[in-house]
Amino acid sequence: MSVVLDASAVLVLLLDEPGAGAVADVLGEGLLSAVNLAEVLSKLSDRGAEMTGLSDHLARAGVLVEPMTEADAAEVALLRQLDSHRVLSLGDRCCLALARRLSAPVLTADRVWSKIDSGVEVRQLR
Repeated sequence: MSVVLDASAVLVLLLDEPGAGAVADVLGEGLLSAVNLAEVLSKLSDRGAEMTGLSDHLARAGVLVEPMTEADAAEVALLRQLDSHRVLSLGDRCCLALARRLSAPVLTADRVWSKIDSGVEVRQLR
């Protein structure tokens, strides 16, 4: 079964933070939105970390990068309506939209996702 990876999950793995093992366990089934890949690369850039080859490394681990579709964009807008407190970022909503499209669970380190009824199974990695 596929698992959509949130940017926070990929960062936990790359930075070897608590929960990294849970992410490593599902890499072969992992899907990542291209938007969330951009988010990961941006966060690494902010830290001055090396980003070259990250996409290839993820692909070798079995992670597939999924493009954002026009239908996903509409889902992102609908997810904003669910989020009256505006706690979900654009990247968060893109991840959830992909999970909704694929009817797949999402793995995240962001605890607030479990408090929002997004119609997606949210798995916390810590």
